[in-house]
Amino acid sequence: MPHTKLIQAALAAREQSVAPYSKFNVGAALLTASGKIISGANVESASYGLSCCAERVALFKALTDDQRDFTTIAVASPGGAAPCGACRQLLAEYAKETEVILINSESPDTPTVTSMDALLPNAFTGDDLDCVSIS
Repeated sequence: MPHTKLIQAALAAREQSVAPYSKFNVGAALLTASGKIISGANVESASYGLSCCAERVALFKALTDDQRDFTTIAVASPGGAAPCGACRQLLAEYAKETEVILINSESPDTPTVTSMDALLPNAFTGDDLDCVSIS
């Protein structure tokens, strides 16, 4: 299976999830063009809006580690859920050309492969702000 190491990293990250309220444990692993794998897990707060998804944790870790070129993200969750809207937006801005592998944590041997463009077509990005001039 292609991306075996990346899928294993997403499943391992899922084990680090801190989801005491929803019990919806998610792990993500982001592959850089240089072959580095950066993972993250979701972290919940009792004030739900302060929670952070696994995809954003992995992306933020990568960006703050000066990584900007990504090829693939693997997301492991119950049922193989796709990223939420906030994660789709950030991934569309920073990892637009990234392949997305969705892994059902109960049956990880049959992942679904898609793209960011399929998950968020016609995304609003920084390119849309080029028409704004600041003077």
